[in-house]
Order: sequence, then C-alpha cells, then structure tokens
Amino acid sequence: MTPSLSGAVGFSDRLSPGSIAALASSDEVAFRAEFPDGRTRASDALYWRGIVMWEGDGMRWRAPRRTIAIPSSATDSPVHEGTRQRITMQPHGEHWMFALDWPNGAPRGATLAAGNYLSSDGWIRKARRYEVSSSARLPKTELKPFERELLLKVPDSLSPRVRELAASWVAPNPDPKSVVSSALRFFRKGFRYSLSPGPYTKDALDEFLFDRRVGFCEHYAASFATLMRLAGVPARIVVGYLGGEYNAVGEFFVVRQSDAHAWCEVWLPESGWTRVDPTSVVAPERMNFGIESFLESRGASTETSNRTFATQLAWQPIFTTLRFAWQALNYAWDTRVLSFDAEAQKAFAASLDVDRVPRRPLMLFPLCTAAAIVAFWIGWARFHRASTADRVKALHEKFCRKAARKGVVRAPWEGPLDFAERAASSFPGQRERVRRIRDGYLALRYSEHPPSTAFAKLAQDVRAFASRLR
Repeated sequence: MTPSLSGAVGFSDRLSPGSIAALASSDEVAFRAEFPDGRTRASDALYWRGIVMWEGDGMRWRAPRRTIAIPSSATDSPVHEGTRQRITMQPHGEHWMFALDWPNGAPRGATLAAGNYLSSDGWIRKARRYEVSSSARLPKTELKPFERELLLKVPDSLSPRVRELAASWVAPNPDPKSVVSSALRFFRKGFRYSLSPGPYTKDALDEFLFDRRVGFCEHYAASFATLMRLAGVPARIVVGYLGGEYNAVGEFFVVRQSDAHAWCEVWLPESGWTRVDPTSVVAPERMNFGIESFLESRGASTETSNRTFATQLAWQPIFTTLRFAWQALNYAWDTRVLSFDAEAQKAFAASLDVDRVPRRPLMLFPLCTAAAIVAFWIGWARFHRASTADRVKALHEKFCRKAARKGVVRAPWEGPLDFAERAASSFPGQRERVRRIRDGYLALRYSEHPPSTAFAKLAQDVRAFASRLR
C-alpha cells in the first residue's frame, strides 16, 4: 500500500480511462533534468520512463505487485553510447524513478526492474537527486516462455468484435511489424484526442473502438496493447512523461505533471522491445507542441482555464526570460544547498556570512523584487496592448468572420485545426490558402521561433481570402 504523502501529485501503478487526463491541467513539477554532456534530443523524443504495466484487462492495466530486479549481466552491453542525465525529482510517495528511454543501470539506492524501469529501494518521500545513463535502444534478448505467456494474456471477457478486429490484421500478413502497421492505420482514421472524453461504461473497450472513438493517451495505450496481444504480439504499457520545457537560462528541462503520458512497447522478433505510441498517429501535434499548446490549438483551452493569474503571467513572452531566471535560481538553491547534508549547509552559510545579515530584510528582498517585476510587467502591458499575439489572434478572427459571412460559422467548441479542415472542405478553391492560414496561425501562436516572415504571410493570406469572398 502506498504511504500517505500530503500534497503529492502524480500517476499511480494503475491505468484506467481518465487516470492520466486528470493530471493534464496540473502545473506541479514532477522533476528537473540536466544533460551534463550536452547531448540531448528534440523534446518530442524525450520519453521519460516511469513504470511498466504487464497486467491488462482491456482498458484497465496495472503494474506487478512485486518488483523483480533485472540481473546485472543483462544490462552490461547497451546498444548505443549512453546519454547521461542528472534528475532532481519531487517526492510522490511511490517507488518509481525516471530516466530517458532505456536506463543502462540503476543509481545507488535503486533497482533496475523487469520492464527496464528504475525502482527506488524505499518510498520516495522527499526530493531526490541522482544520475543515470540511458540508451536509445535495448540489446535484443529472447523472451522466456513464462514472459511470453504473461505478455500475451488477455481477459476471456473480450467481445467477438474486438477479437475479429485483431484477427483482421493478422490474416493478410501475420508478421508482427505488419500487424503493428495495420493497427496504427486503424487508429489514424476517425479517432479523436481529447482531455475530457467523458466516462466510459463497463464495456469501455468496445465503446471506445467502435462507437465514440475519443480519448486521451491512456485510452489509446490500453486499447492498442490489448489488441496487440490478441494479434499474437507481446505487448506492455509504459507510464511516464513526454517532453518537458527547456530552461535556456539554467540549461535544464522542467517536466510537469501535465506532461504525464502513456505509451506501448511491443516485442518484435528482429529487434526485441520497440516503442510504439498510438497517440502519435491520432494527435501528432501533441508530440510537437506539448500538451498545453495542443489542447489550446484544438479549442480546448476551457479544459485548462483554471490556471491562476500568476501562471498565466509567467507564460507571457515578456516574462519568459525572467521566469526562466527565477526557475534557475530556485533550481540552483535546491540542488546546491538543500541537497547538502547538515554540515555542508552550515559551511555554505558561513561562506556567505548569512548570520550577519538581518533575517527580515533577507526574507523581504526576494518578495519585493518579485512584486516590482510584476508591477513593471502590468504597466508595460497597459501601453502595449497591440502585442504580436493580439495581432495574430485578430487576423484569425478576421478569417473566421469572413468565412461566417459565407455560411461557415465556427462553433464555440471548435479549435483552429478542426475549423480549418471544415473551411477547406467548404471552399475547395481556397483549400491551400486556408491551410496556409492554419499553419501560419499555429506557428505564430505556439512555435518558440516562428519564421520572421510568418506574420506578413498570414496577413497576406487572410486579406486574399477575404477579398475572394466579398
């Protein structure tokens, strides 16, 4: 049983519809990661491994009750040179730790568990800092008979429709890679990614696959893994985090609870364990933009509208550098001071001669500094209301108004992506221009470094679209 840990936020050792979506609006930090060797990959390839789930019942999965360590001989030969990471994780009251892709070994006080994830020897009740090395691929190993049996196990209660679907992928070509490709093609058409798909009934798998076809990452990971097992392909689910925000000032990644993600791994004869993320074919923009920007681009901003004023302020472009600097300062304090033992902390304080500084001014200084920064930002905003973001939004609204005059009205729940697709279908002669407007708008709203000519091109396309429809 998990010990009580007041204020802890994160996923659990069980996966069910809605369990990951519940974290999507949380700004709580899960961990921070540095790459001391300077080697990292694009953020859409940052799969942070948390816990591996082997036991599935359709749409509900769970991790093994007992952690089984991997023999050290099985991790002695990584396929590629490892990527070193220094992780500073927040307490979450569980055992699992985090690392990219496939950890090559476990840090002190932890075990590399079956499924190649890190498990702490004790409950994680306070902040923890460790270093780990990961490879992009695992050395290929053969599955043992009992492992194969466990990884192909499915509940007897699965419906004939679900079984027929999996069999339809095997019949033309039983090769596991072909089966995986067929399954991904199935999910690519007609499915929708949403933070709030609503509750599912007892027959959740059938309802999801054949009727509603809307869900979050846990819906896609659970259904995909179940279907793979039915098709004779060993499969399991990994729950962890995807991506993170890079702090250029402190040169580290901040990974929040909203980055929580679930994906699949299948065992292929020629390559062994291989990651397959069905969410990537349903919502590829989620991989590129991150969860918050993706949901806003789909018109789901109301799902994350409970952010505080301070959080909204921190995400404004003018405030980004200051926010990064403040994060870097806090991170340096946490890692260089709070992680010291008592003697080291005393020595550090003595070196700064902190005892000679009056305590009250020392405490008030950062608060006054922060208040001054906020006041400056508010004053600046009042004199710069016509910001780039406002002008981009105004252009898109103009595009929507012109389309509405010709009968294509944007629904309140409809995001830019969905509306653009409908508008392109309604105005065949303007199809390419509508898609350029869509791409330009998304780049200016969500890309960190949009092309310098993006705004001018968007304005030109919106004007041309409007003139053609007068």
